[in-house]
Amino acid sequence: MAFIVAWCLFGLAVAHIIFGVSRFRQPLSQAVAAGFVGQFAATPERRTAFWFMIFALPMMLAGQVAAHAADTGDLGLLRLIGYYVLAIALIGVAAFPKSPFWGALLLAPMLLAAGHGLA
Repeated sequence: MAFIVAWCLFGLAVAHIIFGVSRFRQPLSQAVAAGFVGQFAATPERRTAFWFMIFALPMMLAGQVAAHAADTGDLGLLRLIGYYVLAIALIGVAAFPKSPFWGALLLAPMLLAAGHGLA
């Protein structure tokens, strides 16, 4: 189960990218058309697009590291990732109650359970 939950975290990151490209199509394409380098500071919408999109990369990394931990039986690493995901999810849900942070809040207890050898 831990392996599946870990890849769900990775999948959440992929969904983050897909949604970000869809939601921020215009500011992303404008920044690319303007030369990309230094273009994301130009407007608040471009800054939001950048930070939304870049957040997916550490989330993908966390999913892959969790999958590796599950595959090698490194329960301590799974617990650590679970606690980080839980903290991020709780802060995210508190800051933005109507957001997809609820998905991470569902995954965190499963990562923690796996990290404690309960799943």
